[in-house]
Amino acid sequence: MPIITLPDGKNLDFSKAVTGLEIAEKISKSLVKQALIMSVDGELKDLYFIIKKDCSVKIFTSKDPEGLEVIRHDTAHIMAMAVQELFPGTQVTIGPVIENGFYYDFARKEPFTSSDLEKIEKKMLEIIDKDVVTKREVWERKKAIDHFKEIGEKYKAEIIESIPENEELSIYHHGDTWYDLCRGPHLLSSGKIGKAFKLTKVAGAYWRGDSKNEMLQRIYGTGWASQKDLDDYLIRIQEAEKRDHRKLGKEMDLFHFREESPGSVFWHEKGWALFQKLTNYMKMKQNTAGYKEINTPEVLDRSLWEKSGHWEKFGTNMYTSTTPDEKVFAIKPMNCPGCVEVFNQGLKSYKDLPLKMSEFGKVHRYEPSGALHGLLRVRAFTQDDAHIFCTEDQITEECLTVTNLILEIYKDLGFENVILKYSDRPELRVGDDGVWDKAEAALLEAVKATKLEYTINNGEGAFYGPKIEFVLRDAIGRDWQCGTLQVDFNLPGRLGASYVDKDGTKKVPVMLHRALFGSLERFIGILIENYAGKFPFWISPLQIVIIPISEDFEDYAIEVSKKIKLAGMSAIVDLKKHNLNYKIRDHSQAKVPLLLICGKKEVDSNSVTIRKLDSNKQENMELNKFLKTFSALNKAPSN
Repeated sequence: MPIITLPDGKNLDFSKAVTGLEIAEKISKSLVKQALIMSVDGELKDLYFIIKKDCSVKIFTSKDPEGLEVIRHDTAHIMAMAVQELFPGTQVTIGPVIENGFYYDFARKEPFTSSDLEKIEKKMLEIIDKDVVTKREVWERKKAIDHFKEIGEKYKAEIIESIPENEELSIYHHGDTWYDLCRGPHLLSSGKIGKAFKLTKVAGAYWRGDSKNEMLQRIYGTGWASQKDLDDYLIRIQEAEKRDHRKLGKEMDLFHFREESPGSVFWHEKGWALFQKLTNYMKMKQNTAGYKEINTPEVLDRSLWEKSGHWEKFGTNMYTSTTPDEKVFAIKPMNCPGCVEVFNQGLKSYKDLPLKMSEFGKVHRYEPSGALHGLLRVRAFTQDDAHIFCTEDQITEECLTVTNLILEIYKDLGFENVILKYSDRPELRVGDDGVWDKAEAALLEAVKATKLEYTINNGEGAFYGPKIEFVLRDAIGRDWQCGTLQVDFNLPGRLGASYVDKDGTKKVPVMLHRALFGSLERFIGILIENYAGKFPFWISPLQIVIIPISEDFEDYAIEVSKKIKLAGMSAIVDLKKHNLNYKIRDHSQAKVPLLLICGKKEVDSNSVTIRKLDSNKQENMELNKFLKTFSALNKAPSN
């Protein structure tokens, strides 16, 4: 009978077929209470799954990601159960687990209201208190389709019809009356869910994600292993709402969007100043690191994209145009092919390598309108790209150099908690496996050499090479994927790039694709939310507002403004006909770091009175001392 191998290598012998619950009991009494699901030879199963042969088993609790995921999955089912009990005639469609929670799509004529969400939550708690038992059944395909059609669940029947005929159809029952089509696994009973959940909002969603189909109602929820985890998450959500870059962008007069150009940013003066500060800072860092800045056309012939492989792999996301002479052009979705074309001009030697070319290239990619989200998801954006042409022997060293540069820049901008994600070959890719083997080995060696924490994302690499993603953790604990580094053995050869090696033969260079911010637009959105709009002084788009307390002191305020600008800082004088308190409130809401008050005392002593953002205290400082002090703060930390 089965021998069960545990993760620590220990074997448990059983005289008959055994369930996961029985295995947990044999391991420890405390584990029985905590156990939620298990894996059998790597495949997730319910705890009541019967094991009949030797295998490896791991038990998961709420402390494991797998355990938390199944809690959320069961919570989604109980939500759907509650909805159908409260609102008979409502059809259920799909209800997956998502980041931090779950949702379910419902077909119902009447819209759900916020009071409905409260009723649904109350009914869910009742079901959880009843601790209804979960049971799995396997149904025959035709029986399942006929049954769901008969009870008026047309969407469920359509889902089953789309499932491959050789795939097993499992139905999960929660209690005696409610059930749904689901692959599972699930908890033993509803009581295992706990009560650390909350329904958060209702939104519209097209059936199958297709705007040609019916509009459904999607109820979102969040679920956690403990009440503390739920409370912490809800606090983070409230804080995130306060920091929403779209709201702050309006308050700070940075940018806006228009329906006439969806997914494209209309930068205002202060927003563009922030954009330029980041760009200039990056240019300075790259110049010091030996990069040569280039610029390539935004519109390129289709033939180049076909040679590079982008047309086949990325064509549906490209904006194209056919000219009167029937030539097809595309607005570039990325900068790589143009950079290779620059490299190809003139003969290159091994002595020229590594050759580092940077470009702040404007790119355009089609994103569905429903996916657009302020600066964080756009259709037109600027990539801070660079491409490093090197030999195979130089890959690891160059990857380490790039990684160190990225980490230094992130630290300057306030991000010190960085995680690496290493992604290997995807299913759809160019190049043979031998080339991929070399690229993956070289990049993984560089990842390990950083000594940083990293995870492996199998199959998530770019279509032309493996990659590292740099994930930043912000001030409220959210993770943002920003920079990338990719090793490419394929594109240079496809576009005819070569260099003359020591032995006089021509060889194809390796190409490292590197972005530090990724998209400048998206990174600015992340910066706004990380700092809640209260930027460090050196990158603030408007650093100083000078407020004369009456017309008598306007000339002095203007002179102070000129001296501040000569010292390299940004400043304006507020000459509007509003009282002092109004001006302080107005500029504080716009997150201006420093307000300088000028009156008779300041004129007589050649000084300014400083009021810092979020402080009611005021400090008087001699003007030359002020200029010296804040000029020193007007530099990146590493400079």
